[in-house]
Amino acid sequence: MIKTRITELLEIEYPIFQGGMAWIADGKLAAAVSNGGGLGIIAAMNTDADTLRTQIQIARSLTDKPFGVNVMLMSPFVAEVAELLVEERIPVVTTGAGIPTSYMPRWLDAGIQVIPVVASVATAKRVVRSGALAVIAEGGEAGGHVGEISTMALVPQICDAVSVPVIAAGGIADGRQAAAAFMLGAEGLQVGTRFLVAEECGIHQVYKDKILKAKDIDTITTGKRLGHPVRALKTPFTRSMLKAEYNAEISNEELEEMGSGSLRRAAVDGDAQEGAFMAGQVAAMVTKEQSAADIIRDIFDEMETSLKGAMKWVK
Repeated sequence: MIKTRITELLEIEYPIFQGGMAWIADGKLAAAVSNGGGLGIIAAMNTDADTLRTQIQIARSLTDKPFGVNVMLMSPFVAEVAELLVEERIPVVTTGAGIPTSYMPRWLDAGIQVIPVVASVATAKRVVRSGALAVIAEGGEAGGHVGEISTMALVPQICDAVSVPVIAAGGIADGRQAAAAFMLGAEGLQVGTRFLVAEECGIHQVYKDKILKAKDIDTITTGKRLGHPVRALKTPFTRSMLKAEYNAEISNEELEEMGSGSLRRAAVDGDAQEGAFMAGQVAAMVTKEQSAADIIRDIFDEMETSLKGAMKWVK
């Protein structure tokens, strides 16, 4: 059994978080991951406090284990969501799409553990100075909104820069990659793409089938021109989005409008033509639907086997 500061601080069985994926990470999936021994995460995304409260209630009806909420700091409802987390006494908050320092004092005073997603050493240092319990170092291999630095390069640099636990994210789908992350200095993992095909994940079956059929070169990154790159599967929508980025006659406002609602069209509607099926570069390694608990056990069983047998490769 793998024990780290993350398992001890958060009182979870396995040092693994499920990514806070918008339109995907709901109360049911979060509860299943927490019941499986990890830390389930509900995505607050662009929803208001009442909508998020409903998902929190669903999670609490399905598990008595700890779970967290991911706050997208660019949301127009971020202020009311931030206050709701205090009211609901959420034990763990992860954050993305910005730096959460303006909200952290209120959360920390309420006893909430704050664990931001970071994509650079400077950001990691800043949030740790503000009281972050740990940081999630997410490399560019991840699905959804991504940074420029790969997980292999990012994780050890952040581990060297901060004293708090580092959770590795981006490009992790099996135990071999998990073992590599721990060898880089991580004390936990965040996994998104593999949980897309969890039995408890409520996304459209078209989305799941696309993940299960993906090949190694089947993801694409769009949005660099807008300053917020997004990784998703190659589809008619993402190909047209990439082409539009190189068209000077199309404004940034028009590009933003093109992308608006595309993830919902994928996750909820299963729209193969106009949906953005966000996924990491490891999508091709996800080959079967399983329960969230089985996914977690598979990753850590293989991780322990890999770590125990590592010396066979070195003579």
